[in-house]
Amino acid sequence: MVEPIRVLVVDDHALFRRGLEIVLAQEEDIAVVGEAGDGAEAVVKAADLLPDIILMDVRMPRRSGIEACTAIKEVAPSTKIIMLTISDEEADLYEAIKAGATGYLLKEISTDEVATAIRAVADGQSQISPSMAAKLLTEFKSMIQKRTDQQELLPAPRLTDREMEVLKLVATGLNNRDIAKQLFISENTVKNHVRNILEKLQLHSRMEAVVYAMREKILEIG
Repeated sequence: MVEPIRVLVVDDHALFRRGLEIVLAQEEDIAVVGEAGDGAEAVVKAADLLPDIILMDVRMPRRSGIEACTAIKEVAPSTKIIMLTISDEEADLYEAIKAGATGYLLKEISTDEVATAIRAVADGQSQISPSMAAKLLTEFKSMIQKRTDQQELLPAPRLTDREMEVLKLVATGLNNRDIAKQLFISENTVKNHVRNILEKLQLHSRMEAVVYAMREKILEIG
């Protein structure tokens, strides 16, 4: 039997946490293993439980979700974080990605979509609410046009030809399975390439790899 995806729910509203737990309890392949009411508690719980996925609000007392995201990546590096928030501010989205979040969803999405997003992120994909994705693409274009002098002076880490191929496909949104089929290699080999790419580029997530690919003009946006 396949092990369920272990989820930690972090939100300062107890009623919202309880609602998510009730909804996710109906999914056979998802198990809520804990909850936290703020970012500080989330870091402690993440270190203790080592969940597969954390659903976390952005704005919370004591420690924000974005601050917690950075700390969680240190104590539980394999845990993937989905920000689930009412904040549609571009600044929160960019900071969440820089902190290592793999998803950014607005609370306006349906309960079914939450479960779908959890499965997708657990499978190695990134998830962003459509309205936020549009803002992100706009920012990517701006980043390409406004490369700083400092970025121009920094030598780009050397990727192998195969790693470059994988990075281009990651940047187009393909998952590991589809990349493997396209390059005629195994899915495990793709995972190893992605891991090496992230380590070489000192990035935390596939989403950051997309930002890098666009900034370095590895992938052009029309």
